[in-house]
Amino acid sequence: MSNQEFVVLGQEGVDGCCPGLLAAPLAEDQAVELAKVFKALGDPVRLRLLSMIASRAGGEVCVCDLTPAFDLSQPTISHHLKLLREAGLIASERRGTWVYYRLLPEMTDRLAGILTRPAGQPLPEPAGLPT
Repeated sequence: MSNQEFVVLGQEGVDGCCPGLLAAPLAEDQAVELAKVFKALGDPVRLRLLSMIASRAGGEVCVCDLTPAFDLSQPTISHHLKLLREAGLIASERRGTWVYYRLLPEMTDRLAGILTRPAGQPLPEPAGLPT
């Protein structure tokens, strides 16, 4: 089990500390932290898990409802959920023997804000290409 700490981006909201990716270059520390989140999303199983959690009526889902959707062992599913949780994309709550998961919209809003071009601004012209 890893003791690695992940800094959760987006705690200041969509208009937090960092400009959008298309508005200004990312600082090195911002790129490192964002890469951890994108790495967590870079696996098809984790992306499906996040989608299943986010789209669930009521806003949360029991791990017992997630596991049957995959041809993977329960410990493997738990590992994927742990990585999503450490990246700040989901939160969990234990209730008796089951764990319930919910989306942390602050992070998905933050990612959307980083990837969104500022309203009304055209993309910069490519340098060095003939016009």
